[in-house]
Amino acid sequence: QVQLVESGGGLVQAGGSLRLSCAASGRTLGPYTMGWFRQIPGKEREFVAAITWSRTGGSAYYTDSVKGRFTISRDNAKNTVYLQMNSLKPEDTAVYYCAAGIVTHMTDPSYPYWGQGTQVTVSS
Repeated sequence: QVQLVESGGGLVQAGGSLRLSCAASGRTLGPYTMGWFRQIPGKEREFVAAITWSRTGGSAYYTDSVKGRFTISRDNAKNTVYLQMNSLKPEDTAVYYCAAGIVTHMTDPSYPYWGQGTQVTVSS
């Protein structure tokens, strides 16, 4: 079993930055793909970013709306994944969830392990 705990959410003005962290316990994250998803009330959980596993850091993938603004990274030694969010927009407001697993389609919310989420609110 893997337990995931997100942190770093909060309230920020448009154009600002936040860094989300996802700390894992229970086992090491290798060889899991790590994903970040977000959800607003009444909508489906949406893929934001994912990073595959490798000893040197993995390959990163992003949904189009965050490319150039968000950066996903992982520190295998710390068993932690990060999401650096810059140039935030009001439409980025959501609960952000961290996910882990060996998955076929990293953009689908089919990961076996999930955190409880952290709220990100971007004011205009």
